[in-house]
Amino acid sequence: MDETLDQGAQPGPAPQKGTVTQRAIEQIKALIAEGRLEPGQRLPTERDLAAQLGISRSSMREAIRALTVLGVLEARHGSGIYVTQLEAGDLLETFGVVADLSRGPRLVELLEVRRILESTATALAAARITPDQLAEVEKHLMAMNATDDPEEILAHDLAFHREIAAAAGNDTMAAILEGLSSRTFRARVWRGYQEEGAFARTRREHAAIHRALVAHDPEAARAAAAAHVGEVEEWLRSQLSA
Repeated sequence: MDETLDQGAQPGPAPQKGTVTQRAIEQIKALIAEGRLEPGQRLPTERDLAAQLGISRSSMREAIRALTVLGVLEARHGSGIYVTQLEAGDLLETFGVVADLSRGPRLVELLEVRRILESTATALAAARITPDQLAEVEKHLMAMNATDDPEEILAHDLAFHREIAAAAGNDTMAAILEGLSSRTFRARVWRGYQEEGAFARTRREHAAIHRALVAHDPEAARAAAAAHVGEVEEWLRSQLSA
């Protein structure tokens, strides 16, 4: 009886580099990268794929589990294993996990990365943003200014930056920023930052970003976004050094 790949394709521990399972993962990824397996395509059976790649079925099964966890493959009950649509947001979800679990100096490193990407995305958005997208950014800016509720401000802050990242027109960059700006991560930093009485400063920084977008001025947008994230980054550094 022919066994399909949906047998046992449940999340498991990540394989160690250099193992047979890791090599199986690399070979499957190569098939996708070379176009021999396309997004949405059903994989051969576990038996056939293991034979094709010269790998044991147990190693193949572990490779499939790992790639399913990473969002490269998906198990469809009763149908088999398929290549996902390989959307950047799905493949880069692990950024959110790293951001949520990081502590201390690693948080500063993440903010450094976010500052670089956020400023680049905001500069691109200034050149590419549409009137409708600009209206959405302005809506969240006004909502932030209309409340002192930290939870509401956080929600609109996330949406403000998400709209700007989308307007940049680079799905991969937007997906990375979404992970680096996960609500859990932002809430952890935001609570302490706002205890320093930074509401007014944050509002000024958001307003500067908005003005640069309205003016379609990429360099002003880049500088405003870098300054905004940089303020939080420097505050966090000071907290760690204290």
